[in-house]
Amino acid sequence: MTKIITTIVFFICSLLSAQGQFEQGMGKAFGLWKEGKNTEASDLFERIAAAEKTSWLPNYYVALVNTTAAFGTNDKDKMNLLLTKAQNALDVEMIKDQSNAELYVMQALINTAWIVFDPMTNGMKLSGKTMELYAKAEALAPNNPRVVFSKAEFQIGGAKWTGIDTKPLCGEIEKAIGLFATFKPETPFSPKWGLERATEVLKTCK
Repeated sequence: MTKIITTIVFFICSLLSAQGQFEQGMGKAFGLWKEGKNTEASDLFERIAAAEKTSWLPNYYVALVNTTAAFGTNDKDKMNLLLTKAQNALDVEMIKDQSNAELYVMQALINTAWIVFDPMTNGMKLSGKTMELYAKAEALAPNNPRVVFSKAEFQIGGAKWTGIDTKPLCGEIEKAIGLFATFKPETPFSPKWGLERATEVLKTCK
């Protein structure tokens, strides 16, 4: 009996230790990202993902860090490197779970980065697929502010080609800002981004 209790205690301690390491690692990776050390942050998120296969978050952040960096480069080789890394990390999680709206938004952002980089080549190829991704995300989580905002921003970005009326889309941005105020992330490390960007977009929305 004592042996069983000792085994259970050891198992619980191991879980708590692993959880502590996960939280410490994630905190450190966020710190690196905040300091602008994108490569170091991405590498650390990758190592956490390799060690903690039950959480989708480390690979999600590998994708987000690299996609965000991709929006800031005009170098084709660098763009390819960043978005390939982002796509590979996201693919791991998409295979595991097709019911996570945040993953669909992330895929849509990767597509958008490709479109922004080369609209003539990628606009026609990826725009329809991206709207399908947002439709799936919206069906899963209609009150997720990143879903509402990202979809509206994507449509506003394409308005000069599609001729769509942006006034209702500005209303969607306002709706998203309201949703950010009440949205509760599932964990301390769940995605929280978007409010600052939504506020900026609303200022220029017509």
